[in-house]
Amino acid sequence: MSAPKGTVWRISIRVPDTATDAFETAFQRFAGAVSSQARVDDPDWMVEGYADAEPDRKSVETAVAALARDLELPPPKVRFDLEPTVDWLTQNLQSFPPVIWGRYWIAGTHLEDRCPPGKVPLRIDAGTAFGSGEHPTTGGCLTMIDGLAKRRRHINNVLDLGCGSGILGIAASKTWGAAVTASDIDPESVRVTRRHAAINGVGHAVKAVASAGYGNAVIGRAAPFDLIIANILARPLAQLAHDLGRHLAPDGVAIISGLLTRDGPWMASSHRHAGLHIAKRIEIDGWLTLMLCR
Repeated sequence: MSAPKGTVWRISIRVPDTATDAFETAFQRFAGAVSSQARVDDPDWMVEGYADAEPDRKSVETAVAALARDLELPPPKVRFDLEPTVDWLTQNLQSFPPVIWGRYWIAGTHLEDRCPPGKVPLRIDAGTAFGSGEHPTTGGCLTMIDGLAKRRRHINNVLDLGCGSGILGIAASKTWGAAVTASDIDPESVRVTRRHAAINGVGHAVKAVASAGYGNAVIGRAAPFDLIIANILARPLAQLAHDLGRHLAPDGVAIISGLLTRDGPWMASSHRHAGLHIAKRIEIDGWLTLMLCR
């Protein structure tokens, strides 16, 4: 249900300062603008998300509780408030300047800026949730894709698991001309990915479907994949390690992220049992992205 005119839904939690980045990332799936702040002499930070439609409370609370378990924190109480808004969308657009990761130039569709020479443009609706390309996990994945493109000429079949905005699958399609299956547990992410694929001229190459993990039959029919990209969270990545191995081509490559640096040994162990090893790692501001091969 849309918020009444002149109002906006506010989602908020209080968490330790070391956990703000992780919860901001989680909130991006449910809110169009996300921020965090702290008061003087207060050890906890307030993480807030703003949405123009009423959030699915159960989905938000489930995601927050799961992340708290991953971070070994007590589950924070989630507040949902309907508040007056002061053009929060415009403020969000203004705070979304172009971002560059490797060869990729990411900019909002609202901007008239031209892509710099030699860069691959990725246009994203800054007014929607699901990731604008600024987060270190997105940056790590795009940097990995950029590096892979420098040494591997042929990637024909890609899976973007937990696609969010679709930015990673779209980048892969624009880099190699690959067919991309993009999936997300959230139907709204599927809609946003389809829109972004069309905006970026690869709507014909990107097929977006709703799926919990690898469960959708479309994914099974499209496998095996030359490249699987999964920018989600540590716990589901560990749980899905064997499925990843089964859907990856014999000489395929996987890029996984949504990880804290400390998750590295856990990911190495869970994917080793699936027949995969870590071939490369990138750390950006405490966030980890891994490349996996057989």
